[in-house]
Amino acid sequence: MSDLGLRAVLWDMDGTLLDSEKIWDISLDLLAEHLGGELSHAGREAMVGSNMAHSLTILFSDLGLAYEPEDLIQAGKWLRNKTSELFDQGIDWRPGAREALDMVAAAGVPMALVTNTERVLTERALGTLGRSRFDAIICGDEVERGKPSPEPYLKAAAELGFAPGDCVAIEDSPTGSAAAESAGCALLVVPCAVPMSPAPGRVLRESLEGLSWEDLHAVWRR
Repeated sequence: MSDLGLRAVLWDMDGTLLDSEKIWDISLDLLAEHLGGELSHAGREAMVGSNMAHSLTILFSDLGLAYEPEDLIQAGKWLRNKTSELFDQGIDWRPGAREALDMVAAAGVPMALVTNTERVLTERALGTLGRSRFDAIICGDEVERGKPSPEPYLKAAAELGFAPGDCVAIEDSPTGSAAAESAGCALLVVPCAVPMSPAPGRVLRESLEGLSWEDLHAVWRR
């Protein structure tokens, strides 16, 4: 355990640790095609960092399609199956992510994975990430309200036994950043699919490459 004040690191998954947003690009485009349309760039950007249920409502609206709850259920099954197939083909790491995880582990600091992705898909991604790295894993279908609600980060901090203010969250999207900030975590943002702007209490970094414990502590101090 660190004696510097920072007690835990809470990691987003898609776009932060894993270069999986491009896999979602493929599966969402294929779903739009399956539904007879084409997903717009703006529609796809609005989905980044969101959970599946909300992403599907964005998709149907973007395609100009009316929908009933059953339509969302069937589309969700289709998307889940297709994304599972793509995940199983392998997921690339984001630059510096594996080394950053190893660095935090070497510092003896607990880590949590906090993702809006459902458990069934997260389990596939853990084959790449390594389940044993994380002391807690919070998935999008295991909370009442996913990101941008603070609930996932509040739950992760509680499971680790710390206050949110004792933790640094590492995110890539506006949705995830809003969740971490609302929870009261210090925030490091490494943008991936969507540009991010500076904001009070938010530290931006181009890449996780070369990230040090001192860098994380500096984020926490801010």
